[in-house]
Amino acid sequence: MSFLDSLFSLFGGGTDPASIKKRQMGQLVKNMHGNKYGKFYRPKTEQVDPALAKFFWDMYKVVSPAQVFMQNAAKSAQLKQIVIDSFLDKPALELRRRLSPEAIDEASQKTVPKELARQLRQASSELTASFDSHRIALIDGCYNLIMTFMQFVNFDFFFMLKKFDPKMPERSFSKVPNFAPLRADMVKEELKDFLEAAQGIDPDQDWKTVLKVLKTYKGDMDVVAPEQWSRLLQQLRDLRRSLMLELMIRHIEKNPGWLSKPKIPDEHIAAPFLDSMRQEVEQTIETIVNSKRNAQISELAINVFGRPDINRLKYYTEKGGEIYARKNFDGFLHVRGMNYLKAFLLDYFKKDIRELCDLLLIRGQWMSTSLSQQLSDGFHNVMALSEEIITFDEALGDKGSHGSRLKAAIVKADRDKGQAKYVRIILNTVNEEAHGAILKGAQNFIIIAKNFKGVLEDCKKNPRELIMNWKELEAASEIPLIQRLAECYKKIYFFVQILQLLIQSGQEEA
Repeated sequence: MSFLDSLFSLFGGGTDPASIKKRQMGQLVKNMHGNKYGKFYRPKTEQVDPALAKFFWDMYKVVSPAQVFMQNAAKSAQLKQIVIDSFLDKPALELRRRLSPEAIDEASQKTVPKELARQLRQASSELTASFDSHRIALIDGCYNLIMTFMQFVNFDFFFMLKKFDPKMPERSFSKVPNFAPLRADMVKEELKDFLEAAQGIDPDQDWKTVLKVLKTYKGDMDVVAPEQWSRLLQQLRDLRRSLMLELMIRHIEKNPGWLSKPKIPDEHIAAPFLDSMRQEVEQTIETIVNSKRNAQISELAINVFGRPDINRLKYYTEKGGEIYARKNFDGFLHVRGMNYLKAFLLDYFKKDIRELCDLLLIRGQWMSTSLSQQLSDGFHNVMALSEEIITFDEALGDKGSHGSRLKAAIVKADRDKGQAKYVRIILNTVNEEAHGAILKGAQNFIIIAKNFKGVLEDCKKNPRELIMNWKELEAASEIPLIQRLAECYKKIYFFVQILQLLIQSGQEEA
């Protein structure tokens, strides 16, 4: 140690850490003695005074109703929505109303799905555009202030105060409890928790809006008395400026450098609301469109088959796909379309339509081969498709190429990611084959229907331009040929509409 250091140590009290800390602790005591709230703490005996308990008890009286009212509010979607609505102008609120489930349901009764989808997407875009950065900042700021308020009122005042008076009843304020002095280390942690919760309470923030929002949330009931809360805010400001609680904790812990770590909420609710709203709109549109489409399909199926539900395949069925769907795989996605296709081939194509095609193609004398070629190609493609569907379905049986592999892989899929991937690959292949079959069926039945229509129209012409021996064909048919063509055309027309609706949906509901 140098001569100057020794001199300083003699007259200045020393520069070693222990001496510095001793001087700092002494200064802490001086600061508390001169503090407005110095009566809270007795440094000499390291006790907290009943005056501190009385101060906290007064705060407890103010916030006690809010402790009851605000239970579970942090998880409340309703509270978030009230905050958001509080910062929307009339046009934005009207857009919100139009996007509500009730309004959409009402509109769906009067508006066709395509137009309704356009209107909903437009309203969604306009509402999103109304959320500029300023409005988003106000919404998020208000919600964070509410979270700060909840953090403060949820401080366990009762637990702390009961240490000063074990007989103190909870939420009873008719008389002041009999508070007694208490060893400071018994409430040290509670004081830390209080500082952490209270430091975000800024009297200069917009508490008027916060209390208004909370009043709406609680059904037009104040969660705290506004005048009492206003006075409490000023008391908290005064206490914070005094630093008395920080000084107390530093002295109790013998740590002059201790600092509180404030807990400031940083929630964002505006952007998630917009994301959720857009998703809900799209889901609602999808539900409405699918509902309308399914109703159309059912109505058409009744016209074609006499009932809406058809099940003609052995393995590619709703029940057959359940084992995969239960394990969160796609399952069989095109069950409805494939079963309709199989039923139409069995019930109509292989009898009525085939007989008509045989009559026109085998016995009919066409003006040129090229004129009948389209009908011939469409007919033979559908004939081949019929065999393809049988092969497709059998492949999903226990001994089939797809079915055996799927059954073996699904058993191991839960514990083996490789097997799970294998299941997805096979299911994707199967569903692509099904989708391809439905598409192929629709395309070729359209070709057949167009040619039937062409023949019908040709019947009215004189001279005829397609078939030369029309009278001979009429004589070979027990039922008038025009009637048979018209009935088959109508049947195919309705059936093709079913397939087209199913193809549009992308994923049929079995």
